[in-house]
Parts: sequence; C-alpha cells; structure tokens
Amino acid sequence: MVHALREAHRVLRTGGIVVDLRPAAKHRRVGLGKGSGWRLAGVMRESFDKDRAADRAVSQVVRADLFRRGATVEFPVDREMDTIGDFLGWLKDFGGRRPMSSHVWLIDRLQRKLVTKDASIVVRGTLKLQVLYKAE
Repeated sequence: MVHALREAHRVLRTGGIVVDLRPAAKHRRVGLGKGSGWRLAGVMRESFDKDRAADRAVSQVVRADLFRRGATVEFPVDREMDTIGDFLGWLKDFGGRRPMSSHVWLIDRLQRKLVTKDASIVVRGTLKLQVLYKAE
C-alpha cells in the first residue's frame, strides 16, 4: 500500500486528496431481522493483520510528510441476505479476501434460528473513511 500511496502522491497536485475507504478493524456481527428487530446470532472472528498493515502504511506516508490527515469517520453498514445460501456465498467470498477462523458454529446457529422464524440474515459491520491531503 505504501507504493500505491507514493504513486498517488506523485500524480496528485498539492492539496489533492486520497480517500481511504475500507472496513474498520472491528469484528462483524451477524443476526436476524432488520432495524430495531435485529437480534444477534454471533460475532465473526476475522484477522486484522492486513488492516493493521494498511494503517501502518498510511502512518508511514504521513510521517514522511507526503500526506497530511484530514477528516476520519466510521459508520455502520448492514449487509442483508435473504437465505442461508446467500450468507454462505458471501462468507466464502469474504473469507477469500480476508483470513478468518472457521464459522461453522455460526452457520449452524443461523440455520437453527431460521427454522423457527422467517427473517433476513444481516451482517453488521463498520466502514472507516479517511481523507488524506497531498502535502507540498
């Protein structure tokens, strides 16, 4: 990521911005239902090694005076799925991009709960948005 940030610095004019938008290093929560009717089924366990490496890369280019930090905000994001099959597909894709421990226990729990109620599966996570300004 440091290389990409250095390349962004090379092509941006002074004061130009880079928007760093990625999932926050917080475990996603999985539940059933929508809005205030959402009920927790379990908390995913993800590795945040790549997230920490990206944070270090940003800090490195800030320390090198290539960029200065602007606004940073975190906000919640819900991913809604209709079936356990949709959830399994998402989990496979998500796990392919981000190391995770097994979530068989969570799948089993969701399947048991879905038998007793007709509800959407909702994964709640947090996105982090950070603005970086090109320094002179």
